[in-house]
Parts: sequence; C-alpha cells; structure tokens
Amino acid sequence: MARFKSGAKPLAELIEPCIGPAFAAQGFASADILAVWPGIVGARLACACQPVKLEWPRRARRDAEGRPEPGTLVVRVEGAFALDLQHLAPVVIQRVNAHYGWACIGKLLLRQDRLHRPVRRRVALPLDPARRGEVALAVSRIEEDRLRDALDRLGIAVVGESRP
Repeated sequence: MARFKSGAKPLAELIEPCIGPAFAAQGFASADILAVWPGIVGARLACACQPVKLEWPRRARRDAEGRPEPGTLVVRVEGAFALDLQHLAPVVIQRVNAHYGWACIGKLLLRQDRLHRPVRRRVALPLDPARRGEVALAVSRIEEDRLRDALDRLGIAVVGESRP
C-alpha cells in the first residue's frame, strides 16, 4: 500500500498570498494586524475600533538604526467612542509598537464611521416540546394557513428567545 506525503499547509500560508497585496496597498506589511487587533489593543477597544491603513511618510528617512520614520495608523472608530480612543491613543500606539517590536507607529488618526462586522447568525436551540405545544395550541384556531404558519414561526421564535 502506497503512503502519500501530506501536503497540508496552514491556512495562514495560503491566505497571505491572496490578501497580502490588498493589505500592502493599505500600507500594512502583513495581514496579521486585523487578526491580532483584539490581542494588541484589548477586547474593549477592539469592539469599538478597527485599523484601516498605515500611512508612511512620503520621504523615506531612516533613524540611526536604519529603521524608517514612524507612520500614521488610520483607525475607524464608532462615533460615541472616538473621544475615549483619542485619550487612549498613546496606549494604542505603545501596544502596536510593542507587538511589532519597533516604533513603527508615531501617530494615530481617527476616522469616525461604522465598523464593518461580519453578520453572525444565531443557532436555534432545541425548543421544549411542552412550550412548542403551547404555541401550536395558541395558533390552532386561526383558519388561514399562511397566517397560522407565520404566527407559529413567530411564536416559536419568541418562546425560544425568552428562555433563561
């Protein structure tokens, strides 16, 4: 029996070549900043802001160690949280720089806008048969089929939501 060598690769290795150019166009050296953003700034800040792009200075000057001049991180922030993030900007800059191991960010630029969040569908939990029977009994007197079915679905959703 022939043995096949596993050619499995980590997903990160496959995704980077696909989305790397898009991130490079926004000034990011790698795509990891969005993935690790909650780890860099903390869950509380990550819920209210997202990095958009990294703007590097037009003139490529280097410091004594040969590193480029720090850039400006553009962050999308929800309106109500912008003032808080403005006060926390030095902390965010420090955390990003600590994550990358050098002073790559010198300034934070805030853009007020709604965050782009993926839509999550909730998984319906199994409904207690007794509660299901209550809903069926409540809508059983309705004669029109489509209305009865719609109210049945609504009842199931309401009863399912009200569980502790």
